[in-house]
Amino acid sequence: MAATRSSATPVIHRIAVPLAITAAIVMIAVTVPFGSIWHIQGQIDATSAQIAALKHQAQAAKDAAGSLRSREAAAGIARTQYQLVAPGQSLIQILPGASSNANAAHQGDPGFAPLVSPASVSPLADPSSSVSPVHPTGFLSRLVRTLEFWR
Repeated sequence: MAATRSSATPVIHRIAVPLAITAAIVMIAVTVPFGSIWHIQGQIDATSAQIAALKHQAQAAKDAAGSLRSREAAAGIARTQYQLVAPGQSLIQILPGASSNANAAHQGDPGFAPLVSPASVSPLADPSSSVSPVHPTGFLSRLVRTLEFWR
């Protein structure tokens, strides 16, 4: 029986090794193209979604342009966005009153700040800071201040 086993083993190896190599080649040959096809299909899907979004935006722009073709729509936009009026009309702007709401709305605007007396301001003082800057007296700091034009 030992003789039959030793003679059967080379037959299995002669059949199994080429069969395994053939199966590996077939799997690689099938997997690689399908993987790239799957990747390309994902790109096609993403591109078609972008195209659909652009078509939707184009249709919305066409609808907006169609609604602006009338003379009344153009006059309404000119009146609301650009404060234009028709010939013979006059434009009147109503400014907010001096209530606390108007002051809160204009907090950051320096045009609404009270006037400052010129006598109370020093011509050499920096208006943004009330304390003069302290400069270190080391060699490197003096060198950097001397070469400030590099900044």
